[in-house]
Amino acid sequence: MVGSVVVAVARDETHRFSKIPQESITLVAGMGVAGDAHAGTLVQHRSRVRRDPNQPNLRQVHLIHEELLDEARAAGHDVGPGGLGENILTGGLDLLGLPAGTRLRIGEAVLRVTGLRNPCHQINDLSAGLLKVVVARADGHASTSDVTLGATGGAESIDGVGIVRKAGVMAVVEQGGEVRPGLPIAVELPDGPHEALAPV
Repeated sequence: MVGSVVVAVARDETHRFSKIPQESITLVAGMGVAGDAHAGTLVQHRSRVRRDPNQPNLRQVHLIHEELLDEARAAGHDVGPGGLGENILTGGLDLLGLPAGTRLRIGEAVLRVTGLRNPCHQINDLSAGLLKVVVARADGHASTSDVTLGATGGAESIDGVGIVRKAGVMAVVEQGGEVRPGLPIAVELPDGPHEALAPV
């Protein structure tokens, strides 16, 4: 995947929806982004902590493709880097098409992709109607209906049709290092049969 690059990086020490853009972030093996509220070996996202605080943290780092922000802006939403809560904004990389277990090498850091981000209603709090951008009907047809949210956040259907989640992917840190805009992203696909990403 030639031309894949880090566009922006962000972190936030508090549990807010959006994160603050930074000049660089430091990834820590087994933990996530140093100084970020979602770093830790055990789950840190509040909805998941309520369900089971002893789950492993498969959501240490959140990556979103720059093209999603372009799509959101085209639909009238003013969303910049960090706005959707991502730690790493990528360019030129089909994040959603990666199989589970894909490794992303960024400088010295190595991330392993664990699954899809499960979008929730907070996206509409950022900009009314934005949830309709980050989820789409699986059949590709446009809809004017509201997205039906599951009990723990995340869309289940639009008009009764399954959805495609476009809110980025989650990863864990296998090897730490500094990540900053402009660094290339090397993609290493897993051996054996590829497993499609599922929400984590």
